[in-house]
Amino acid sequence: MKHTLSLIAALSLASGACRAADAAPELPSPLDLRSAIGYALEHNFSIRQARETIRQQEGAVVQVRSQQIPNVTGTGLYQGNASAISQTYPAETSYWTVEVKATQTLFAGGGVVAAIKNAKLARDAAALDLQTAIDTALLDVRTKFYSALLDRDKIAVEEDNVRLYQHQLDDTKNQFDAGTVSNFEVLRAKVYLANAQPNLITARNSYRIAIEQLRQSLGVPAGEPFPALVGDLSFAPQSFDADTALAAAHEHRPELRKYDKLTEASEQSVKVARAGHYPSVQAFGAYEWSGFNFANSAFGSPTSNGWLAGVQSTWAIFDGRSTDGKILQAKSQLEQARLQKASEELEVDVEVRQALSSLQEAGELVNASRSTIEQAAEALRLAETKYHAGSATQLDQLTSEVSLTQAKTDQLTANYNYLVALANVRKAIGLSDALVTP
Repeated sequence: MKHTLSLIAALSLASGACRAADAAPELPSPLDLRSAIGYALEHNFSIRQARETIRQQEGAVVQVRSQQIPNVTGTGLYQGNASAISQTYPAETSYWTVEVKATQTLFAGGGVVAAIKNAKLARDAAALDLQTAIDTALLDVRTKFYSALLDRDKIAVEEDNVRLYQHQLDDTKNQFDAGTVSNFEVLRAKVYLANAQPNLITARNSYRIAIEQLRQSLGVPAGEPFPALVGDLSFAPQSFDADTALAAAHEHRPELRKYDKLTEASEQSVKVARAGHYPSVQAFGAYEWSGFNFANSAFGSPTSNGWLAGVQSTWAIFDGRSTDGKILQAKSQLEQARLQKASEELEVDVEVRQALSSLQEAGELVNASRSTIEQAAEALRLAETKYHAGSATQLDQLTSEVSLTQAKTDQLTANYNYLVALANVRKAIGLSDALVTP
């Protein structure tokens, strides 16, 4: 199953660019990942610019194709001659002519056909650039969305932490009133509670910043209110075979397919350059109206009109080796395109292997964090039980609370890193984010 956008789909997106740009953006509320991706497909600025590039290349195709169909031009001339410079008639005269002429290229050494193929291949390459822009932009959307979820969930962790320390302080005050603990324990509980407040403030600020970064990635105008996010950083392990992933990347990555198109386009450029060694032949046909006007003369104003038809040709028999120079440049560009593709293939291979390695590491860290949070929660439960039984100190309980908060934060971060690593693997192997379920 192919996961990259087809050329037809890319061009369809391009044709809707103006409508997307002019339509009033409506951000779904509440906002989940699928809705965010759908919104970004229409409003992300990088994607919209890539669509405009396709329209530009489409215009280039139309322009080059004009050499293959008849060109019709109209010309007109009016000229007045004083009697002093009139050699034909001894009086002041005026001359006028109007001509409509059609020209059709019959032979151009294959240059016209090659130029049209070159323009079409450049358009196809632009469509693949659009797919690359989509994949890159949606990877950024995913990452920014996950980052916002991470910062949102960190707020909940820090709020739970503050509540734990507040509960600890209240419990310590009650024990102080009962005379079972000293004022030192009360002060220490207040210090831990006070130290937890900055972390909560920082988490809230990080979430606000993450929302603004997500806004930028989506292309949401600054004045548009941003809805609440829905979703979680749930862990769903996935596995990829390295050889299969590499094969999929070579088949689906738009960057590699683009260089295939550019290589073919460079081959056509060589043909265009070689066409300079051949003559160019055009057929033409015209209809002309012309006449004279005589001032103060009895000769009247004779006019004439009629058809003209013929064949014309130009051939640069020797152009100072200009054509040879163009051929040399075109061949060099062809070789560069081949080298760029080979370099891109190597870069894609390395990217896939790195992404798979990062995904493996992230999965291992998630599993490690799961066991840590279970152990930290059990340690806090035992510390609270022993503290109330008098067999543990207040410091033991507070330390256990710190460990649990850190374990929860580490688990959220591990889940976030895994989801980001998974998104990077998808992009590395050419699995279009626009076509998969978030």
